[in-house]
This record gives sequence, structure tokens and C-alpha cells, in this order.
Amino acid sequence: MADTVIQQIKDRLDIVEVVSGYLKLEKTGINLRANCPFHGEKTPSFFVSPSRQSFKCFGCGESGSVFDFIMKMEGIEFGDALRMLARRAGVQLPSYHPETQTKRNRLYEICEISCRFFEKQLHSSQAGRQVLKYFTGRGLAAESIKQWRLGYSPDQWRCLSDFLVGQGYQRAEILEAGLAVASEKSGDSYDRFRGRIMFPVLDLSSQVVGFGGRVFENEKLKTKDEKKEENAGAKYINTPATPLYDKSRVLYGLNFAKLAIRQKDSCILTEGYMDVILSHQAGFANAVATSGTALTSLHLKTIKRYTNNLLMAFDADAGGNMATQRGISLAISEEFNVKVILMPQGLDPADVISQNQQQWANLIDGAQEIMSFYFATALNSFDASLPSGKKQIAQFILPHIKKISNAIVRAHWVQKLADILQVSEGAVVEEMARLKLENNSSPHNITADSADNKNTNINTEVKSRDTLLEERIVSLVLNYPSGLDFIDEAHLELFSLNGAKEIIKTLKSHPVESPESAQVVCRQLSEQNKEVESFLEDVLFWSEVQSTEDSFVEIQLCLEQLKTVVARQNLQEIARGIRQAEANKDVERLTCLMRQFNELSKGII
Repeated sequence: MADTVIQQIKDRLDIVEVVSGYLKLEKTGINLRANCPFHGEKTPSFFVSPSRQSFKCFGCGESGSVFDFIMKMEGIEFGDALRMLARRAGVQLPSYHPETQTKRNRLYEICEISCRFFEKQLHSSQAGRQVLKYFTGRGLAAESIKQWRLGYSPDQWRCLSDFLVGQGYQRAEILEAGLAVASEKSGDSYDRFRGRIMFPVLDLSSQVVGFGGRVFENEKLKTKDEKKEENAGAKYINTPATPLYDKSRVLYGLNFAKLAIRQKDSCILTEGYMDVILSHQAGFANAVATSGTALTSLHLKTIKRYTNNLLMAFDADAGGNMATQRGISLAISEEFNVKVILMPQGLDPADVISQNQQQWANLIDGAQEIMSFYFATALNSFDASLPSGKKQIAQFILPHIKKISNAIVRAHWVQKLADILQVSEGAVVEEMARLKLENNSSPHNITADSADNKNTNINTEVKSRDTLLEERIVSLVLNYPSGLDFIDEAHLELFSLNGAKEIIKTLKSHPVESPESAQVVCRQLSEQNKEVESFLEDVLFWSEVQSTEDSFVEIQLCLEQLKTVVARQNLQEIARGIRQAEANKDVERLTCLMRQFNELSKGII
């Protein structure tokens, strides 16, 4: 990007005005000051200089221009900060692909106009006014309804589509924005959202990129085409993947929550739109939710820009939910500090807040560390005084301990488990070493085998980092077969799951050009190979749509991470061999292993 464009943005924007949108600045001489948003402090050490158009914190050392402030504050890269500030300054950025830029702008316009349409329907239609009563009954304030731009979609065939066509947009564009669905028979299209409460999904710049729609009064759909719609009758439906909206990346409410997350150094992760809105209304503005999907690594990457601390709001039965277990395991593998907000039976956060805001505050204050949650679950399920109970407690907890990447934290929980079971730490470590998580992609089914157990069945899902990476790589190449070009024989050697390896080898030897062809080949392969069949069941969890370019980048990143994970596993094996050689005073073997250890260590950053 030309320096002249950057300078033009700086000339048009006052850093004081930009920073004031985030912090309360107070005058001090020729400068302004505030408490630093990048580290906790009670005495202001963050200064903004109008004359230099820069900021400086004398506490943590952060400093720079308006671009640096936005990048740090929003947790974004320079390109995103440039686009955000250019939009604010009214500066048109040059584009290498003007036709693509024009297309995206029109999709943004369609989403914005649709949002306004839904907002108007909420206040002006008879059904919309019933929705307003529903909002009031749930405890929503008028300010919250306005802030979150809630609306209502009329229960009509093409109400929104016809309105947008009247505004000059093509039906093909409305389909691409995810607001309409193509009819299989007629080739025409109809509105995706009908008779639903509308929750606009906003990006970090608070631009509308998609919608979530909640059915209102469970009204039945009347036409044959509507009844054939894939999501017809579902309580919630969401915008599908579009050039603007990727559910694996977008977090509902993050545009409003990002500052609070940074200030509180924690993120509350809930399951529903109302959970987020009412949490913010109750003063817990660090709450977000996934939008139409389970938690993904891309969600976690986004959250990591602001905090390493996750508070996950569970439903009362969510401890056994596979998708939740995957999310927890993924967050732990990404070295988040995870705590669990345990919900009362049958209630979600929105219910709790509507009834008693103080109870929600108490639940957050009482959030359990995830390992404490697992310990409590196991001890409530099995009898630690019996040998069989001790065995099953260990079987339940050890897979979770083994997933912890930090050796010190892992040792802490090993010690605690040993104390509870009244056995030596060595016995716990030995049993944990016998777990074959790295080569096992199926769920652990721990079944009580004694009448003395307090619970007869516990089902938990634990996956190692390399397993998750292999699943992710395969899911990406199934959706984007051209990505197979990035995988060579050396990469295949890194795969520990036979199902994953067999799929990659087969697809490379039988070139395919489309996701449909790739999945046909895999289905045929699964009929002959049970390991492939089992593996595909897990891979389907990852199915999603994103840009081809992003997918290719992610495939390469996953391959690099897999290489590092495997190298670290090999280092652990060599380290065990070194300890044995030292104990046996085997100098020759010790020398050989030390050399291997040093050579392998050089490849790990």
C-alpha cells in the first residue's frame, strides 16, 4: 500500500478522537492521559500526544501511531487496521481486484439494508410487536434491542427478496448474501428467514455480515418448497457461508465485547444469542457466543488476541456433550486457562439473568477450573475407596491430564490425583504413559463394571493435538481437493491415524476435482476399511466452507504444526530412553540418544 494513502488517513484522523472512542481521556498539560488498556493499573500512565499524533504508555512501554493503537486494541493485523481506519477517514483504498471489491461492497449493502428492514418490521408489524412483548418478557431493555439491532422477518414467501429487488439488487446477489434459498423445482428463490426473530451477526467493525433466526411461536411452514428446505422447522437457522460470513471464524458479540475481554482479561463463552445480549445488559460485556457451529480453532485464535482465559457456560448436562468436550480439549491444547460456569438444571445463562442477575454473577465467581470440574465429576461417579473405583477415576481423569501441554501444570494434577487415590505419583505417571491417545481417534467409553459405582456410565471425548490436526487436514482437502498438492510423502509419514493416512494416499492416487468427487471416493473407501469409516465420522464434524486461499494457508499451517507435535513426541520418547540409559549407566546408548535429542531439538522453535 502506498505511503501516500497511509499518510492521507493519518492527516484526516485525529488520534485523540480515535482513542476517545475506547478510553476516557483527561487533559494533563498539552497531552491527555488514561489508564492503560493494555495492562492493569490504577494510576494513569497512558498518554496521548495531539501534537505528535501518537500514544505512549510509561507503564508497559506500548507506543506508536493511530495504526499501532488500533492493531493492539482490536487484536488485528495492519491490513485490517488500514481498512478500518480508511473507512472511518473516508479514504478509498486502491484495489488490485476492483470487481471483487465492488461485489463485497454490494453484499455489505444487502446485509445492512436487510437488517434495517427486519428492525422496521419489529416495530411496525403486528407480529413484530408480539416479538417485542416476548423480548420484554425475557428481560430485554429497549436500549439492548436497539444496540444489538434485533428484528423480525415476516412470515411471507418473498417479502425481503422483493423489497431488495425493488432497491436495485439482483436475486442472484440476494442468494449469495445467504438471505434467500433456491427452489429445486422452479429455479426461483424464496426468503431464507420467515416468521423468525432476527439476530444480526456483526463483524469486528460492527458491519452486518450475516443473521441468526429463531423461530417465533413455532409457526408451521405451508408450502411444499418450504417444507423441503434443509433447515425448515429448526429452532435456529443461520446464514450459510458467504464471502462475508464464515461461521468457523465469527464470534457473536465480539464487536461489543473485545474491549471488556481485554480489560477483564477473560472471555465468557456461551451458546446462544440471548445469553450474550442479556450478559452484556447485566454488566458482563466480555461474553460472546459461537454462531451456528461448535467452537473451532479459528474461534480460539481470535479470542487469543485478547485473552488466554476462557469461562465456558455449560448447560447442566453439557459435561457429556461431545461438541463441548471437543471445544474444551481444543482450548486446553491451545494453552487457554479454561474454567467451567456450571448452570442450574434446565436453565441457560439467559434464563438465569432474566430471573436473578446476582445469581449469574455468583455462578461466574464460582466457575471451576476445568480439571477441578473433571475431578468433581469423577469423584461423584465412582467410589475412591474401592480398587475398581480408583481404576475408573484414573481412566476418566488421566486422558485430560495428559492433554495438558505445560509440564508444571500437568505435574500438579498428577500429584493431586495420586493423593486422592492414595497411590504414588510414579504409579499415576506410569498409568498415564500407557494411554495411547496419540493413536486413538475414537471416544473413550468408560463404563462402570461394579454395583458399587455411583454412576453406571460416563462418556467423554479426549483427543490429542496431532489427532485434531490430522482430522483438520483431511476435512480441508475433502472440501478443497487441490490442497492435496501441499502434502508429500514426508508429510504422510507424520500421520499416526491409519484412517487419515489411507484417505490422503487414496485421494492422491485417484485425482479428484471437486469436494463431491472426493467424498464419493472416501465413502467407497470406508466400505472396505473400518478405520476409514470411523475416521470419517469424526472428520464430518469439521465440515465447513471458507475461501480457497484461506484453506490452502491453513493446510500448510496444520502440516507445520503436525511436524512440530510429532517431533516433540519423539523428543519425549528419546528423553525417556536417556533416563533409562543414565539409570543403567549405559554410556554408549546415552551418547547416541543425546546426539539424537540435540539434532531433533534444533528443528523445534
